[in-house]
Amino acid sequence: VQLQASGGGSVQSGGSLRLSCAASGFSSDFRSRGWFRQAPGKEREWVSCITAFDGRTYYADSVKGRFIISRDNAENTVYLQMSSLNPEDTAVYYCGIYYENRRCSDRVTRDDSNIDFWGKGTLVTVSS
Repeated sequence: VQLQASGGGSVQSGGSLRLSCAASGFSSDFRSRGWFRQAPGKEREWVSCITAFDGRTYYADSVKGRFIISRDNAENTVYLQMSSLNPEDTAVYYCGIYYENRRCSDRVTRDDSNIDFWGKGTLVTVSS
């Protein structure tokens, strides 16, 4: 299983970026998928989750209203559209596929120990 995250880069405050996470070698149609991030000197934190079947989305309070997660099961890809970026969003962003039966509505999905497969991460840098 490989998860290839892309789309990171440098942007000024207020700008936008779109991250992609393409999975290969595994069909994630029946798994929830999510994004986490790790800022310099901080622990990795949950950002967003999207369910497998109905595409329901969940967000951390810090990104709610600014980020949108989506998925294309035909392409086995998840996206994270990030808008109104600020320097606090600077981090390495990781995509992941949750273990089977992990539902985004469950609080446990905020814990990265519930991720089965990880991508390598893509760096987002937001300058003021």
